[in-house]
Amino acid sequence: MTTTSAADVSVADPGTGKKTAAWAATGILAGLAGVVAIQASSGVSAVYDEDTAGDPGAIVARLTDQRTFILVEHIAMTVSALALLVFAAGLARLLRERLGSDSILPGVAAGGLVATSAVCLIGTGLTTELVFGLSEGSDLVPEFAVVAGHWFGTIPWLWAAAGVSALAVAAASLRHGSVARWLGWTSLVLGGLTALFGISPLQYMAGFTGPFWVLVCATGLWITGRKQTA
Repeated sequence: MTTTSAADVSVADPGTGKKTAAWAATGILAGLAGVVAIQASSGVSAVYDEDTAGDPGAIVARLTDQRTFILVEHIAMTVSALALLVFAAGLARLLRERLGSDSILPGVAAGGLVATSAVCLIGTGLTTELVFGLSEGSDLVPEFAVVAGHWFGTIPWLWAAAGVSALAVAAASLRHGSVARWLGWTSLVLGGLTALFGISPLQYMAGFTGPFWVLVCATGLWITGRKQTA
């Protein structure tokens, strides 16, 4: 089987750059929205604050004041989840074109992002119950608010599968030269950290590195795609 190098691909199809730029831009949106969502999630802190932790009534009152953070987290994380699906498809196509149909790396790269998208959507699943439940006159059970507060502070942070996608990109770069080497090394470091965080008891730390890798990877591929059409 003939192996196509990254240099050959970069000039083989004049339309490739334009196509790459389109879906990579969606990846930039996914990464940026993910970063925003994680930061907003840090503001939903009622169940962790020292002066409210362990007191359901106080947690409900604090969560009521933090509804803006909940809404920002919901919107940003949902945008990220939906955009990840487009980015996953584009990344898989790019790697398949450059590695051939026999390689499992395109499927692994896409699969990790699809899994991450599903986790992000599940992570926003209690938004309606919590936001409207915290409205005036609601019969929201305080104990449920405690569970929901922990949900918002944990589930959306489970980006470990994105680390597997990053490692697939790293392998595609460093072993096969299918994308820029700087992106390969970056993906190896961020992907390794994200996956290891997910495996360890510090699993929620993957929420910091996973979205950042998506942002960096998509930005790199977007710039490359723009250069190919220049």
